[in-house]
Amino acid sequence: MVNFLNSLFRLTGTACIAAVGAGCASPPLDAARLPAIDAAIAGAVEARKLPGAAFHLERHGAVHDVAAGKLSYEAEALPVVVDTVFDAASLTKVLATAPSILLLVEEGKLALDAPLRTWFPDCEAGGLGAITVRQLLTHNSGLPAGLPATPPWEGEEAAYRLACSRTLTHAPGTAFRYSDVNFILLGRLIQRVSGMPLDQFAQQRLFGPLGMRDTMFRPLGRIDPARIAPTRSAAEFAPGIVHDPTARRMGGVGGSAGVFTTVHDVARFARMLLNGGLHEGRRILSADSVRLMSTVQSPPGIAETRAMGMDIGSPFARPRGELFPVGSFGHTGFTGCILWVDPVSKTFYVFLSNRVYPDEKSDILALYGELGTLAARAVAGVDFSRLEAPP
Repeated sequence: MVNFLNSLFRLTGTACIAAVGAGCASPPLDAARLPAIDAAIAGAVEARKLPGAAFHLERHGAVHDVAAGKLSYEAEALPVVVDTVFDAASLTKVLATAPSILLLVEEGKLALDAPLRTWFPDCEAGGLGAITVRQLLTHNSGLPAGLPATPPWEGEEAAYRLACSRTLTHAPGTAFRYSDVNFILLGRLIQRVSGMPLDQFAQQRLFGPLGMRDTMFRPLGRIDPARIAPTRSAAEFAPGIVHDPTARRMGGVGGSAGVFTTVHDVARFARMLLNGGLHEGRRILSADSVRLMSTVQSPPGIAETRAMGMDIGSPFARPRGELFPVGSFGHTGFTGCILWVDPVSKTFYVFLSNRVYPDEKSDILALYGELGTLAARAVAGVDFSRLEAPP
């Protein structure tokens, strides 16, 4: 059984009231195009590619929300609603870690082009000391993709020591490789510079000010577990325990993974980015930090273009689909999550799911591209073939 909140619009500010049928020359979203989004998500649920999902599309205050499927495949499982809390996996990198780093840069406590040895002299071995903060944020550090699981280890300190002991495969700044190790080191850097663990810093400087009430690391004991979509059976670990094995070994807080959230909370973050760093009149990020998060910051000669944390033109940019311009940006999460933002049409969409339940065999990469294309088609009055990306 698929549960939908089909074609639901919420209109605020100057949004065109034609979205709810009152008549207007240029509605923000094309209501006739929205059922195709619902059908794509319903098809993935019915094909058992994921137990359930929540989706949010927004432009100029017009909103289309979808909730589909159940929290798990068990007969007694509750339906997904738009306020279901999902493990956001690598969306952690752009919701928490990258903006936290940029806040510290704004305060003059960090320099993007300073080498790691400035703060981590014990990372000097193997050439890691020469890696810059910028190279970590854009995945051009030369570090491998992840930390080994064996021999067994536990704790944030152990993760840091392992990260520092990795061997570079490329000279820093010469090649792209998406790497969790980059963001594990960035999470540690936030703690070293601010004096606060990443989860506390992100709560105080980002989630709290943005009103992201259901966004946090380690939600157990803070959010009703019945609201959290599981990523494993209860026999393996409870809903609210982070799925990512490295973040789990670190105690649930990692620069690369660990955040739990809802589509509406992620929408608040995206809205802030489209508003140049402002949220409801309050400055969250500087306009320059937003620029760094949303425009190409990769070194010259690197084809796989990234912003500071966000993806723009790497092989992982599938959620752009066929229509959103290359100047759009976003990120994905291993559990089945998307945030994608188009600054040209002022549109964004959020997709959260637990496609890893009850295992990691489900492949929804085609759905990522399909949702991006369908979201762009639902943008009213915009010919994407004639749009140019921001410089």
